[in-house]
Amino acid sequence: MTLQIRRLIQDALINQVFPGGVLIASKQGEVLVREVFGKTDFDNDVLVSADTIYDLASLTKPLATTLAIMHLMGPSNLQLGQTLGDLLPMCSGTDKAGVTVAHLLAHSSGLPDYRPYWKELSGKTVLERDADLKARLVREPLEHPIGSRTVYSDLGFMFLRWVVEQVSGMKMNRLVETKIYAPLGIKDMFFPEARGTAADRFAATEMCPWRKRLIRGVVHDENAYAIGGVDGHAGLFGTASVVHDLLIEILSAYSDRSYGGVLRQDLVQIFLNYDRGGGRTLGFDRPTQPGSSSGRHFSENSVGHLGFTGTSFWMDLEKKVIVVLLTNRIHPTRENDKIRIFRPLIHDAVMQFLAPYQIS
Repeated sequence: MTLQIRRLIQDALINQVFPGGVLIASKQGEVLVREVFGKTDFDNDVLVSADTIYDLASLTKPLATTLAIMHLMGPSNLQLGQTLGDLLPMCSGTDKAGVTVAHLLAHSSGLPDYRPYWKELSGKTVLERDADLKARLVREPLEHPIGSRTVYSDLGFMFLRWVVEQVSGMKMNRLVETKIYAPLGIKDMFFPEARGTAADRFAATEMCPWRKRLIRGVVHDENAYAIGGVDGHAGLFGTASVVHDLLIEILSAYSDRSYGGVLRQDLVQIFLNYDRGGGRTLGFDRPTQPGSSSGRHFSENSVGHLGFTGTSFWMDLEKKVIVVLLTNRIHPTRENDKIRIFRPLIHDAVMQFLAPYQIS
């Protein structure tokens, strides 16, 4: 491990960029960096371990929702060009009718970025609140003409979760866990509201001003929490190792002609190569220079994503490099945004460390 990587991590801990975290980096499938550091929260002495589970936040978008859509393009014959008017009866005749699955995945639907629906949702049960949320999504006015610009949108991925469940007849968490993760041998990646897991395995997130308690093992995102913890934009939890394992599978499907795994190679290539000039592929982000969180050394042929809670991954499809960083930077408050400076610095240090390695 380079002194520079360790110094950056130690400085971040001293400056309370986050309580702790896990950093994993690999090149051509070989893990060359694995750092586990800090504590699960600032108020106890529980050290982060390789088995610590993090709220992945918006990593849910590429690692659950996008893969669910990809899966349904097989047995259910879902198409990227199908519209919400075709797929969701409630959208027929509305301004959402012409929004396609591809528009939603590429954040070009015209939907706004975020709405605090959780403040207004009515209903005592999860199903009642979910129905209210869907009605509000349908009524939400588009902010831009469909396809006219790229605006990162949680709402678009809320619609995609709805599409997944409408087309499959399954809850999205059940679909990804049984049809994707389990066949790939991916464990410790799941939606915890849907199953029980020991609380002490989770890193803490925010001291939530709405819920009046420290959040641990429960989704931080309020909109997802209000409907039971499973949505298309947030709700997924996992360890750094399983995030890396899943990314290895995606990278193999993309680049290895002999790949014979669960993911359809042609679809992975379509999704990751998609480019309409908006800086995003289908479900994944791309590094935009200058100032990308990925730093300066990832090639243009890279994909990744950030999570609000302090999680991220970047994957260089050309260099076959994967870097996973899981932290809980919003503990104890989301006002802590010091990670903005840390992310490009640590990615640059990791990429400089990996550059000389030639993996046979």
